Amino acid sequence: MFGLGRRSRGGFDEGEPLRTTDRLLKLLDEEFPSPQVALHYKTPLQLLVATILSAQCTDERVNQVTKGLFARYQTAKDYAEADPARLQEEIRPTGFYKAKARSLIKTGQALVSRFGGEVPRTMEELVTLQGVGRKTANVILGNCFGVPGVVVDTHVTRVTQRLGLVDTDDPEKIEVALQRLLPKGIWTRASHQLLLHGRHICQARAPKCHECRLYDLCPWEGKRTA
Repeated sequence: MFGLGRRSRGGFDEGEPLRTTDRLLKLLDEEFPSPQVALHYKTPLQLLVATILSAQCTDERVNQVTKGLFARYQTAKDYAEADPARLQEEIRPTGFYKAKARSLIKTGQALVSRFGGEVPRTMEELVTLQGVGRKTANVILGNCFGVPGVVVDTHVTRVTQRLGLVDTDDPEKIEVALQRLLPKGIWTRASHQLLLHGRHICQARAPKCHECRLYDLCPWEGKRTA
């Protein structure tokens, strides 16, 4: 087990970070020197919409949908006044399109009525929006407003569990554990790197252990022989 010292009952380690963490971060920097969000966007509103649509959907498919969507819906008011049936059809390929359409319309209405049509810049305000949890909020804050945040998705959960950094499935506990482990200034960058590592290397069903730069650091019992 590395990264943090004593294991706590809350599902993550406590104590001083070990020097192995520095090696982990160095290897991630070598693997993904310029980590970027895969979703295409030009404005905070576009990233907010794309992130809501990305739930249970690939980024590639979301990008296909938003290419036309962003041309038709350019402001929060556009989403607030959208025809539900039409919006559902426009985002249907992303899955769960009825629920996502409701979230986009309600989010647009909230942005117009409470935030002057702008995407808010705090966690507390963002999570009041329909369809926005801490993961989405951290994506927005870190990539649009330069506010450090740890993004925890299924990839980050899997990688941190296999690396022995956490022993919980709870996203908020994982977020707290990584906040304690990592320097604040690299929260956004490091979580992007962990996400990309999980997406491309440390995959759920067929991990590419033979290609993994982190192999020697990984205590996972299920890892394959390199």
